[in-house]
Amino acid sequence: MKIRVLILAISPVLACLIWIYLKDRYDKEPIIILIKYFILGIVTSILGIGIERLLININILDGIDFIFYISFVVAGLTEESLKALILIPSLLKEKYFNEKLDGIIYSVFLSLGFATIENIIYILYENESLILQVSLSRAIISIPAHIMFAITMGYYIGKYKFEENQIKKRQYLMMSVLVPIFIHGVFDFILMIRYKWSISVFVAYLVLLWKINLDKLDRYMELSKIRFLKYIKIRQKKIRQRRK
Repeated sequence: MKIRVLILAISPVLACLIWIYLKDRYDKEPIIILIKYFILGIVTSILGIGIERLLININILDGIDFIFYISFVVAGLTEESLKALILIPSLLKEKYFNEKLDGIIYSVFLSLGFATIENIIYILYENESLILQVSLSRAIISIPAHIMFAITMGYYIGKYKFEENQIKKRQYLMMSVLVPIFIHGVFDFILMIRYKWSISVFVAYLVLLWKINLDKLDRYMELSKIRFLKYIKIRQKKIRQRRK
């Protein structure tokens, strides 16, 4: 039973790890460093579980206020701010963080470490008859959502890292934390509100998240390609000069 739960919980995460790793085509990050950020995500998740339980226990709200509190404070604020607090200081000191795309890659690895623990807990404590249903819904909805939040965070961290204008740097740093908190909160709020129209809005919101964030990923992948081609040209030029 436990092995089955682990397989159901880890398989979609593993697939997503391979997917994002393959997106980094031109200047791949060392595997050991990526594993480090994945483990940091696991640590972040464990910390988040404790804080979220505390926030739920002190709650005095109900109805729509309770849904808002759970969505934006317990989930959005707690999870994304914890990820940022652990990811950003570590990432800005990372010597392998040498292009904007790296911010997204590391952010997604950390977020998938977070999602792994969350996934195991959700599936482990679910009714046995619903395990497959829950694992599939999380594989299709929840884990990709964590990736979208991570792409957003990594995108702005990348902009912060390589921006020279100090005012813009501060803006990007704030956005790397606040935007993921907001989109995470909206995600959970629409999912929990359960009005007649909420399913349609939720699907539209998921499509919008995917479109916006995959465009961001593609933009940085293109910049990575341009940087790599420039490096190749410079290297070839140096080789030709040596031969002369």
